[in-house]
Amino acid sequence: MGGMRGAGDLVARMQMSKGMRIEEAKAYVAKKLSVGIEDLTDPFIMNEVRTDLGIGVMTPLPGSPKGIEAKFNIARVLDIDISCVKRFIKRTS
Repeated sequence: MGGMRGAGDLVARMQMSKGMRIEEAKAYVAKKLSVGIEDLTDPFIMNEVRTDLGIGVMTPLPGSPKGIEAKFNIARVLDIDISCVKRFIKRTS
């Protein structure tokens, strides 16, 4: 799937966190990102989508989300819990 160049990291996250099979995970991620399943592997399309949603890119521009901020956005976009995001919220509350 191409890791952060595509949506492989997001698909893998759904497989591990929700126990989805690969085809189910691809369909879920594509739906949440509002792209076709075939677009998940296109680095040009995914770079634009990832930039627009603030979910991290390989070479972020200054001021763009990275690190924990990108993980917050991933949790929001995919509608999932991410343990480090939950811990961060707990520590700052």
